[in-house]
Amino acid sequence: MSRAVKYLIAGVLFTMTTGLATTTSAGESDRKLTIVNPQNLYDPTPNGYSTAVITPPNARIAYISGQGGQDNTGALSPDFAAQVEQAYANLNAALEGIGARPDQVAKLTVFVVDHDMYKLEVLTRNVVEMFGERLPAQTLIPVPKLAIDPMLFEVEAVVVLY
Repeated sequence: MSRAVKYLIAGVLFTMTTGLATTTSAGESDRKLTIVNPQNLYDPTPNGYSTAVITPPNARIAYISGQGGQDNTGALSPDFAAQVEQAYANLNAALEGIGARPDQVAKLTVFVVDHDMYKLEVLTRNVVEMFGERLPAQTLIPVPKLAIDPMLFEVEAVVVLY
């Protein structure tokens, strides 16, 4: 066996064993999402999202199903802004239900019926209210229709659990 192969094997074994031995409790900074907005790309923060989010090592991921604008009785306002506000309240309730906070949301996917700039403004305002400066990555998908006819908005989330 060549010397290079021996060093490679030794290095792999060292990395594997030290990696297993260093699984100690993480510090607070090891448990936060890292928000990335590269300077050589368009700054998405005025529109309520970040370019990328890096999850911490050893984090578990939770997926929250699409939350629409229905209240706890199932009622749905015909007003887009009211639906978005209720959908984010529902998302917050789902986060609380899994023991998470908004700053643990890594990614949002939003679906907007008949998207336009007014709806983008409403959406952005609600995202900033919920997430502040720690904006998750986000994808907006314009759609012609959602699960039920009066539904105009839906948001789903990918959440990092520590």
